[in-house]
Amino acid sequence: MPDSHPSPLARALGRVPSGLFIVTSLLDGRPVGFVGSFVAQTGLAPPTICVAIAKGRDHLLAIRQQQGFVVSVLDPQSQGAMGAFFKRREDGSSPFDELSVRPAPSGPPIVTEALAWLDCRLASEHATGDHVVCFGEVEAGDCLREGDPSVHLRADGLSY
Repeated sequence: MPDSHPSPLARALGRVPSGLFIVTSLLDGRPVGFVGSFVAQTGLAPPTICVAIAKGRDHLLAIRQQQGFVVSVLDPQSQGAMGAFFKRREDGSSPFDELSVRPAPSGPPIVTEALAWLDCRLASEHATGDHVVCFGEVEAGDCLREGDPSVHLRADGLSY
C-alpha cells in the first residue's frame, strides 16, 4: 500500500506526466497485455518508442518471443478499457474477452476504442533497476479518431 505521505522525492517524481496505454503482444500465440504508463517516443528516424516493463512479468517474455509489441493510446473516452486489465481472473478468462480488438499488422491486438495505435518491432532492450526498457521501431500506426491522449500523474512517483 502506498505511503499516505510520500517523501519529497516521491512527490517530485510524481509530477513527471505520462500517458495511459494498453501494451499488447502475443505469448505462445495468445494475446497478453497490460496497462502501461512508462511509454515515450525516443527517436524520429526511424520512429522509435520505448516501454518499461517490470522485471519478471510474462509481458516481457511475450515481447521477446513476438519480437514486438503494440501500444494502444488511451484518451478520456477510452480509459474504461483499462478496467479489464485490473480484474482478478481465476476462471481462465482474458481481459481481451471484454474488449473490442483487431490484430495489428504484426499480430498483437489493437484496442479498437483507443485514440491511436502503434505497431512496433523490438529493436533493443535495456535493463535498469526494477524494469526492462524495450525499444521498438514503429512499423505501422494510425489515429482512430481526433482527440487528445490521457495524461497521468502519480501522487507518489516511487510506486504504482
